[in-house]
Parts: sequence; structure tokens; C-alpha cells
Amino acid sequence: MEQDCIFCKIANGEISSSTVYEDEMFRVILDLSPATKGHALVLPKKHFRNIFDIDENTASRLFVVAAKVASAMKKSLGCTGLNIVQNNEEIAGQTVFHFHLHIIPRYKDDGQVIGWKPGEADSEKLKEIAACIHEAMD
Repeated sequence: MEQDCIFCKIANGEISSSTVYEDEMFRVILDLSPATKGHALVLPKKHFRNIFDIDENTASRLFVVAAKVASAMKKSLGCTGLNIVQNNEEIAGQTVFHFHLHIIPRYKDDGQVIGWKPGEADSEKLKEIAACIHEAMD
């Protein structure tokens, strides 16, 4: 746990929150600045700055928790879809530097949009990029 990290303090119960789920590794809370009704954050109790720091066990357990919460949202809130968003570093919109995953329920006419504009790709460039990433994999 990082001493000055607000999400560490929330995840470990030092600061109160509207908790919707908790286990030994995670706390899921409602976002104080929600995009839609039920917008939640999945917070690991252990501090990781972002996806570049998270360990494999935590990363794999994360989506088990996210799926459980998402199913409960659909059942209880009546959302017809949802977005799962996770930002890494300031350039990508990360504002709190403790790994967290947003689960944003979506409703018809909720006024929210998808966060990027799709572009076009050249098949040869895609092959080059895929090869470059593949070579960097451990």
C-alpha cells in the first residue's frame, strides 16, 4: 500500500466508499463522478500504478470480479450494455495513478459516447505492427 494513494486508502477501507463488492484482493466502489447510473471502479487492494505494473494473478482475477459485477449490474439496474474502460498514464486519461477498471453501465439515450474515433488501416501496416508487438512479447 502506498501511503499517499487515495485509492489504496479506499480499497483497504481507510476511507469510506459505496462498496458493491469486496474480497481479499479487490474492492469495487461506485464512482463519485459517474458517467451513468451504477458506474463502478474495481480497485485492487495492492498498489499498482497501472497495467504495466500489475502482476498476472491480479490481472486474471480482475476480470472474474468484473464479470460478476457486470452481471449483477445488468440484473439489478436494467442496463442493456456496458463499457469496461481502463486508462494508463496521463496521455490516455489516467488521473489517479493506482490501477483501476471502470465498469460503466449503458442505457438507451444515456448521452454517453464511445471514447475514440475509429480510423482506417492498411493491411501491410497491420502485419508490420503485429510482428513488432509479437517480437516484444516475453
